[in-house]
Amino acid sequence: MQATVHRDGRLVLGGQMMRVALGRGGVRGADKQEGDSATPLGVLPLRRVLYRADRAKPPECAVPIEPLAPEDGWCDDPTHRDYNRMVRLPHEARCEALWRGDGVYDVIGVLGWNDAPVMRGRGSAIFLHVARPDYAPTEGCVALALADLRRVLAMGVTELVID
Repeated sequence: MQATVHRDGRLVLGGQMMRVALGRGGVRGADKQEGDSATPLGVLPLRRVLYRADRAKPPECAVPIEPLAPEDGWCDDPTHRDYNRMVRLPHEARCEALWRGDGVYDVIGVLGWNDAPVMRGRGSAIFLHVARPDYAPTEGCVALALADLRRVLAMGVTELVID
């Protein structure tokens, strides 16, 4: 099932509309690059869902699900062979920690961006995750309120169309 995400901060699914936060760099297509803080334009499949089992029950979803561990990270170093892949921390390359104190990554949908195949510098770690209370812009991800994120996943979403 597809959900459509509009540049104006709306996600539409099955006649329901939900507020989302997008990248502070706007929405970009073919010129998307690592570090531009832009949300990529196009169809992004939902590959799997990660969650903090110590804070949240497993969300219902139509894709594989797995709990996070404190040493989980995501490599965002385009010079490293693990670029745009989940890794264990500590790691020799620059990585983002997935085990965070702020709740933003309590539930993470890993979106298929620049992963088949991975192209160096094209962008990494594009997630569907929990929005901050003020819906502050993300670093390129799509973020919803936790209740909305759980609802979207439970409705069987398997891809986002970002226009």
